[in-house]
Amino acid sequence: MKIEKIWLTDTAVWIRTDDGKEAYEEFADYPRLRYATQEQRQQFEADEFGIHWEALDEDLSFEGFFDTKEPTALYRLFMSHPELNVSAIARRMGISQSLMAQYISGKKRPSKARMELIYDTVHAIGKELIAV
Repeated sequence: MKIEKIWLTDTAVWIRTDDGKEAYEEFADYPRLRYATQEQRQQFEADEFGIHWEALDEDLSFEGFFDTKEPTALYRLFMSHPELNVSAIARRMGISQSLMAQYISGKKRPSKARMELIYDTVHAIGKELIAV
């Protein structure tokens, strides 16, 4: 696939292929892009495989723009509770932020044990907040 154009809106990054197909990825689906400023989002590089934000340590593959996406349980959790910082939860669990973003977006599926660890971590944070 050859990408003809890449552009950003307030909420998403868009691409157009040389055969005229357009697709987008919403910043809200990627914690590092969600919390980045517009200026930070503008600082990307592209190659034949995808888009890379070096300062944010985020990558999106062009093929992923055209994948069918079903909202995962994690996506629904983090979208319904925007006060949860996905990056901080990933760090607390000792996993990469990009892996957590892939779990949320559905690009990768966490094992049952990993899913339980994610929920346990969120519950632990909730208990800590209640104790305050």
